[in-house]
Amino acid sequence: MDAAAQFAERIRAADGGERALRLRGGGSKDFYGGALVGEVLDTREHRGIVAYEPTELVITARCGTPLAEIEAALAAQGQCLPFEPPHFGAGASLATVGGVVAAGLSGPRRAAVGAVRDFVLGVQLLDGVARRLTFGGQVMKNVAGYDVSRLMAGSLGTLGLILEVSLKVLPRPVAEATLRFDLPQAQAIEAMNAWAGQPLPISATCWQDGVLTVRLSGARAAVAAACRKLGGDLVDEGAAFWEALRQQRLDFFAGGEILQRLALPSVAPPLDLPGAQLIEWGGSQRWWRGDAAAARQAASRAGGHATSFRGGDKSAGVFQPLPAPLMQIHRRLKAAFDPRGVFNPGRLYPDLST
Repeated sequence: MDAAAQFAERIRAADGGERALRLRGGGSKDFYGGALVGEVLDTREHRGIVAYEPTELVITARCGTPLAEIEAALAAQGQCLPFEPPHFGAGASLATVGGVVAAGLSGPRRAAVGAVRDFVLGVQLLDGVARRLTFGGQVMKNVAGYDVSRLMAGSLGTLGLILEVSLKVLPRPVAEATLRFDLPQAQAIEAMNAWAGQPLPISATCWQDGVLTVRLSGARAAVAAACRKLGGDLVDEGAAFWEALRQQRLDFFAGGEILQRLALPSVAPPLDLPGAQLIEWGGSQRWWRGDAAAARQAASRAGGHATSFRGGDKSAGVFQPLPAPLMQIHRRLKAAFDPRGVFNPGRLYPDLST
């Protein structure tokens, strides 16, 4: 019996109570989302790259395939997952492609190229009654109506067990350069938004402690021209900095304090919050260590929302509560995909179990 058939048996035998299932790959994202509940269903046995067409810019892999294996195959062809998914844990050997999609987390390049969901072309999954469902495909123009496959991105395994996923990939940039500028927070936010409206090959930004770091990616001539136009100080070890940011290995992320992630309009002014902040994605993603209530209040005032990304009490939920109409949509989706409440109860929202 293959792994997918075994998964189906486990799903049929499960229920929404004591025998609910906790879908898990390498566990590198166990810290993220609500409390971990249910019997572990380990997806790593279902692994391997099913199809890879470099000329078509598409890769299809089973859910348990290590992220490291996928990135190595792409790198050999001069290609990459452009949204730079973080590995976390003890390197890329833990992270799996199913977990990448289910967590929906993107790295420093997200503001320039898009999020995980923008690169999901198709998925095959088992729903809460062990039906094998297929959505999307392996080309961009394959959907008439709503693209259901992209619902899996960021769903934290609450809608179904992803068996296979097809992802769009892109060529690696020919050239990259990293610049640094000494700027206070308000001026850095203003600069990032001004540059976003210009034809500059900016692929990542990061502000912290009065220093704005900018990555340029693209053709050599375009990167060189942007360096001359923007000025700043050229950073020799730029690639190492962006990898450390992607994996949250910078000093800012060290320690056991609660880490809050605030999603805001990029033009939002500096937040009135005590302590250090780190700003990414042109101003639209901001990190802060502190109380969830304070983070949510500050984010709401600025027109955004906050997530308790790591640490703290999860009993009240880590994601900012949704307005009633949006929560009703979530309930209907949960009922359609997982009517018995088998998968990851409470992982997304505390009251979204069935």
